[in-house]
Amino acid sequence: MSDDSAGRSRRSNFWRDNSLTLVFGTAFLFALAGQAVAGHAEFNEQLGVDGLQQIGLGDYLTTSDFAVDVTENWQSEFLQFFLFIFGTVWLVQRGSPESKEPHRVGTESDREQRMGDHATSESPRWSGTKDWRQRLYSRSLGLVMGLLFLLSWFAQSVTGMSAHNEQRLRQLQEPTGWGAYLVSPDFWSRTLQNWQSELLAVAAMVILSVYLRQRGSPESKPVGAAHSSTGVEG
Repeated sequence: MSDDSAGRSRRSNFWRDNSLTLVFGTAFLFALAGQAVAGHAEFNEQLGVDGLQQIGLGDYLTTSDFAVDVTENWQSEFLQFFLFIFGTVWLVQRGSPESKEPHRVGTESDREQRMGDHATSESPRWSGTKDWRQRLYSRSLGLVMGLLFLLSWFAQSVTGMSAHNEQRLRQLQEPTGWGAYLVSPDFWSRTLQNWQSELLAVAAMVILSVYLRQRGSPESKPVGAAHSSTGVEG
């Protein structure tokens, strides 16, 4: 095989092997751009109602209104994955491919997890250690999701406070501090409306996947699998 052919093959394999991340990442950017355009139009409508000068799209992207709308969605998504990752260590749903089998509840043995003496040559380096590195790496996915949730939730609180105070100033009211905003209805309304939707989506996915199928998807059991089959993939 020539060098050019080998190069094209590697590029083709890269797009195929990473297509799930690339497609969803690209869709995210398009959705974010659409949100910016729609949010800008809505923001200018509100400015017009208040008798204020409208702003350009570039200026809107630096406003707290745009930032809080973005971060309040991010924090709920990361919370969903954080809870699901840690919750599925101990909680099960018989018949769901999103669940472990009931007899495997818990953190499982080193042999099952290919840790320590049971690590292979292809295992990540830290999985074969027997110190803090193994303990940290064995929980790294959940910890990073939890950290991203806290960071985005904090960002939501700061940008939400700023957007809330801008609205108050337009109404000739005194601004509120960060501590006061954390216990305000605005902050918790923004937070809980996202949490409830994410938790509902997880619960629906877990229970519906017991009885419904999607041929070829790893999020579904094989079409012919019994409803009681747990933790199997299509």
